[in-house]
Amino acid sequence: MQQKPTVLSREIVASSRLFRVEEVQLRFSNGVERTYERLVGSGSGYGAVMIVAMLDADHAVLVEEYCGGTDQYELSLPKGLIEPGEDVLAAANRELKEEAGYGARTLVHLTELSLSPGYMSQKIQVVLATDLYEETLPGDEPEPMRVDKVNLRELSSLVQNPQFTEGRALAALYLARDLLAERGDFLP
Repeated sequence: MQQKPTVLSREIVASSRLFRVEEVQLRFSNGVERTYERLVGSGSGYGAVMIVAMLDADHAVLVEEYCGGTDQYELSLPKGLIEPGEDVLAAANRELKEEAGYGARTLVHLTELSLSPGYMSQKIQVVLATDLYEETLPGDEPEPMRVDKVNLRELSSLVQNPQFTEGRALAALYLARDLLAERGDFLP
């Protein structure tokens, strides 16, 4: 494993309600110096969750919401921020109720994923939710989210849908599908 670069300096060079841009001056082990910029969270630091919620043995819940980054309505998995004092599984169940109108009797933490580690510090906790029941909680979304579903047997065709572009969501669906297949809960 390579030696991490030496941090020569750090400075917040821009900030907004959601993000701060940090400039980091680094010196690598071979003496080369570089300036990196990265997005860091606004400081809340509690993290986020993404939920693969299984309606049945084959189908996972998708939600459609407006995404400011792409200026499009996108399909993805339910997700959201972890609130202060909330654990990952409780946050996943709350977000599932707020965004999709389901709660889960069984929740399992699958993994942690990053979006773009070269430029962002944010990570998201992926949770598998099974044994769903209908329950809705009010959320912070500006409009109701349309709920859809995807068959885990058809993930390769999901990427052909122009409304589904989030790589983390696709990775989470494949991870959940493989875990369910290993457990014998899903037959590919």
